[in-house]
Amino acid sequence: MTGSRDALTEKQQEHWTAFCQKAKATGSTFDPESEGARLLNTAFAFSDFVAAGCIHQPNMALDLIDSGDLLAPYDDDGMARRLNSQFQTMAETGPEAAVPSLLAALKPVLRTFRRREMVRIAVRDLTGFSDLDETMADLSALARAAIDGALNLLYAGQCAVDGIPRDSHGTRQRLVVIGMGKLGAGELNFSSDVDLIFTFPSGGQTEGDKAPVANEAFFTRLCRHLIQAIGETTTDGFVFRVDTRLRPYGDGGPLAMNFDHMEDYYQHQGREWERYALIKADVVAGDRKAGRELLLRLRPFVYRRYLDFGVFESLREMKRKISAEVRRKNLHDNIKLGSGGIREIEFFGQMFQLIRGGVLPVLQKPAIQFVLATLGREGFVPPAVCRELTDAYRFLRTAEHRLQEVDDRQTHALPADPGARLRLARSMGYDSWESFREILDGHRRKVRIHFDGLLETDSGSAGSGGREASGLVEAWSVAESTDERRRLLEAAGFPDGGAAAGLLRGFDAEPATRALSSAGRQRLEKLIPRLLEAAAGCDDPATVLQRVLQLLKCIQQRTSYLSLLIEYPTALTHLIRLVGASPWIAAFLSRHPVLLDELLDPRTLYAPPGPEALRTELERKLADVPEDDLEYQIEVLCIFRQVNTLKVAASDITSTLPLMKVSDHLTWIAETILDKVVEISWNHLVQKHGRPTCTLDGQICRRGFAVIGYGKLGGFELGYRSDLDLVFLHAADPGETVGGPRPIDNAHFFARLGQRVVHMLSTHTAAGMLYEVDMRLRPSGASGLLVSQIKGFEDYQSNDAWTWEHQALIRARPITGDAVLREAFSAIRHQILCRRRDPTSLKTDVRDMRERMRESRLEVQPDQIDIKEEAGAMVDIEFLVQYLVLQHAADRPELTRWTDNVRLLQALAETGILDQTAAYRLRQAYLIYRAVAHRLNLQEQSNRIDSHRFEHLRKMVQHFWQRTLAATPIRQSDDNP
Repeated sequence: MTGSRDALTEKQQEHWTAFCQKAKATGSTFDPESEGARLLNTAFAFSDFVAAGCIHQPNMALDLIDSGDLLAPYDDDGMARRLNSQFQTMAETGPEAAVPSLLAALKPVLRTFRRREMVRIAVRDLTGFSDLDETMADLSALARAAIDGALNLLYAGQCAVDGIPRDSHGTRQRLVVIGMGKLGAGELNFSSDVDLIFTFPSGGQTEGDKAPVANEAFFTRLCRHLIQAIGETTTDGFVFRVDTRLRPYGDGGPLAMNFDHMEDYYQHQGREWERYALIKADVVAGDRKAGRELLLRLRPFVYRRYLDFGVFESLREMKRKISAEVRRKNLHDNIKLGSGGIREIEFFGQMFQLIRGGVLPVLQKPAIQFVLATLGREGFVPPAVCRELTDAYRFLRTAEHRLQEVDDRQTHALPADPGARLRLARSMGYDSWESFREILDGHRRKVRIHFDGLLETDSGSAGSGGREASGLVEAWSVAESTDERRRLLEAAGFPDGGAAAGLLRGFDAEPATRALSSAGRQRLEKLIPRLLEAAAGCDDPATVLQRVLQLLKCIQQRTSYLSLLIEYPTALTHLIRLVGASPWIAAFLSRHPVLLDELLDPRTLYAPPGPEALRTELERKLADVPEDDLEYQIEVLCIFRQVNTLKVAASDITSTLPLMKVSDHLTWIAETILDKVVEISWNHLVQKHGRPTCTLDGQICRRGFAVIGYGKLGGFELGYRSDLDLVFLHAADPGETVGGPRPIDNAHFFARLGQRVVHMLSTHTAAGMLYEVDMRLRPSGASGLLVSQIKGFEDYQSNDAWTWEHQALIRARPITGDAVLREAFSAIRHQILCRRRDPTSLKTDVRDMRERMRESRLEVQPDQIDIKEEAGAMVDIEFLVQYLVLQHAADRPELTRWTDNVRLLQALAETGILDQTAAYRLRQAYLIYRAVAHRLNLQEQSNRIDSHRFEHLRKMVQHFWQRTLAATPIRQSDDNP
């Protein structure tokens, strides 16, 4: 290897000597010891392209040194700015020969500029002055600048000849150039082709002095000129080889197509590989605004608005083709296409983009390193795997550049020549080929392992081929009679095979099942036997089967969900477990099948996040949603609520969370959503109308708006079906908003803010609705203002509110909004609750309200009681607590600290108002009632239970009620519940 090392050094020195001679011959003051010169000398060892370019054009090399361009990165528009300055030196041409003259002048300018910039990029890369990301960005910027600059000149020239293309409304039309692949992603390699698709907004014709030309003909001609300007090889070389085969219909399609035709093509004829290709599409030249609008129109084709597990089979076919090509073409030494190469890393990331990009917009960004980081951060792929793939990608892409920088030749094959191998190793920072190859092979082994693991199913999954599974396949798809199906099902573990057979027969006869496509039917044929086997292992197989089939009936038209349950056996396992435990969860999943994705990871499924984690998660989910897309924002919020509610329910039915923690988590979810809804609504109105001015008792309020939660939200007792009892407050000053294009009255601003908050919470979208909202507890109820001024609220509570409204205030607390206003509300609440009240009037008011409530809500059923409304049940305990707080808070102001019944009972005991035994018994009764009501909700049952259940608890509560609130209370000595 010493000889090879000497040969490399000698060749470098030979090139350097030749360059120095040429540089001095120019008459310039050339300092071979300058930093720029040393960079060139170093690069000469690794790149014949750099050496030859500098020797043949020493002035170019000297300009790179003298300008400082070798030593500093370009800013964002540095490449385009430099190229445009070169265009200004072109001789002006007459309009009669615009395009031929332009092409003749344009080609050498582009190629000279390209040579200079490619030498600069290679030198900076080879010497370590730029990292991989800067090198890819510079190469992509060079391509974009060349395409856009040439297009602008050629468009102006062709308009001078043919006239200006316009649509039917007279709007000027411009070409849109979409870059695909590495150009679209900003990841261009050193000697890459550019994959381009040409399009324009609308049909029409040109307008000018000559006969009109159809827009299609105009832009087709323009595209041919552009391809010639960029891709033609002349004596000066080429700029970029252009490939247009990714356009609709490929080589057989029109070179340029208008937006409507393009959208129609992808909607009706687009194939999976075209979705895969469009992941990396971006507008690189021409009418960028129109181009971005087109890509938004095509987004539903590329990214489904649901988890697209239906793409598995086509992805698996792509993967098979990749592996087959590696074997067939013996590509082992190809670092792009070979085993463990760049293509496999890109496939890894793009697979997740296709499947999840529709529901996680952040995955729609094309850069592979960003995608890998996102997959790790979001938990879809272990972070260690993402790090290994990213490290491998950076190593392989750097090696790819070093290979191509040798001769500016598009190659991905590792060299066979010992000298070329050593040069590659040394350019990568290794002393020998062996040490470089060891690291390279290590990266490729890891990539191959991760690539091979993609799309593989678990061979030990349900329905994997045993005798039971075989019989269940027959029970679903082969059995010709009900008796035969019953026998097969009973043999598999269904106690009542006839009932199970009837369920299958009914499901098979459903219109939705019969209407399935052939692909959907095939997926169902795979899934049902696995489902039957899983259900057979449950305590009540028929019930589980009935619930899961009901769910499948709702989701089977989106066959990608069937694919999810086939591809991920763990998801089916958890589905059976949860659905078997709760029909509410079964119905919940039927309404929101996007949640099936949550079944994939039991680490998060049974671990609902706390308040801080919820806020962080929601911020991340909304980060990439356009601020002006309200419907999409609401959909993201809905899915966020549904996902986290499912996690709470899963933890609840598996007893991971106790009852009070369940309510805490459901309350935190609502608080997080309310906070974000207020923020979104506030920002929208401020942008339109400016900011309202708000002060309260001399204090400036940042927003002057607060949301108060009452009832179960205020008392940290939310259930799965709870609505939100809300009151809105504001502290607006007289006058109008400031700083916006359309000022409005400050109070009117807050009325609109309240309306928008309610709208966001209660509007129906494709993803469902956030919450039912009840605003009737505001001052004057349904006839009152939607948003109350804080001083008006205080006056109402002090002078006009009924006793029941003060009872409601006990369970009220600020949820979100301005800190000054929240403190003011808490002070008002404390003041009102601590008022001294006439004991007799208070007792009468509370007792009468309870009776009116019972009469309006309670439906008497023989042998059943309502666990909430019956005498001695849950609401009686709540009224007892509220009465005692209102009666004693004047002397015991610490009673106003809490809003939930459990801690209020504890406070009543600590203050001596209740003895410890009575408080304990009431608290236990209340928790038991809540737990039972909670379980009834999960079982989708009403609040009615057998009349003999909890009889002793109800008697105890009734006795305490009589002692405390009866018109003629019983004596303490008579208390013997």
